[in-house]
Amino acid sequence: MDEIDKLITRHQNLSKISVAIIYSITVSIAVNMFWSPGGIYGSGITGAAQLISTVTSKAPVHLTTGVMFFALNAPLFILSWLKIEHKFTLFTVFTVVCASLMMHWVPSMKITADPIICAIFGGVVNGFGTGMALRNGISTGGIDILGIILRKKTGRSVGTINMMFNIVIVVLAGALFGWVHSLYSAIGIFINGQVIDFIYNKDEKLQVMIVTSKPKKVIAEIQNEMRRGITIVHDVEGAYKHEQKTILFTVISRSELGDLETAMDDSDPNAFVSVTDTVKILGRFYQAHIY
Repeated sequence: MDEIDKLITRHQNLSKISVAIIYSITVSIAVNMFWSPGGIYGSGITGAAQLISTVTSKAPVHLTTGVMFFALNAPLFILSWLKIEHKFTLFTVFTVVCASLMMHWVPSMKITADPIICAIFGGVVNGFGTGMALRNGISTGGIDILGIILRKKTGRSVGTINMMFNIVIVVLAGALFGWVHSLYSAIGIFINGQVIDFIYNKDEKLQVMIVTSKPKKVIAEIQNEMRRGITIVHDVEGAYKHEQKTILFTVISRSELGDLETAMDDSDPNAFVSVTDTVKILGRFYQAHIY
């Protein structure tokens, strides 16, 4: 069984490495062939790196987008290492390093002078790569890290912070380089977000049923990892060994599957866990009570 687990883990790691490389190529194509030639600025850390690169382009020391993409992510690596998980952080560092290198290696070329086309195609290409990364449980760095930490502490999403950060990028792009750039950047950011949601909707809700003989440990770990409300059904019996079990019900978002797996590994790796899609949720998702 250990050998099978090792093979599964190795396969998962290779898949993540492959997807990280795909993301690094797509973000580099978006930046070097569409956004930068069209005067378009992307979302999050990518857009911030582009802005700094443009501002320093005529300075004695030009800070390229690839260099700034890594530099702006570096402090977040430390935060991730301390507050999230070491393995998660290592994959994030690998993804960001690959993307930074690809931004240097992928040639910068002006495919078209039409800023609308640059905004649309840049958003589609980058959104595809980012969506694939998220779908395979890989963080592309930046605000994703802050989002995970905030969600663990408060149970809330980072959507507002992400939106405000992108508004700042759009306003700075307009103030520094003209409001036409601001408008087209907003279009590119919107399309990028839509493509990401199409490929991987991280806010999709999942219902989780856990059959365990260690309910207190499981509840403590889940609430420590995700701060989720849990419904408890006591005194259930397994049909195979006729042992007394407890059933736990909770609802999580798809992006929290990794946190759930970590919580179960730490509390009761032998528990039976069933995860299914939910059609509709009534009531307060983030502040459910424990019964």
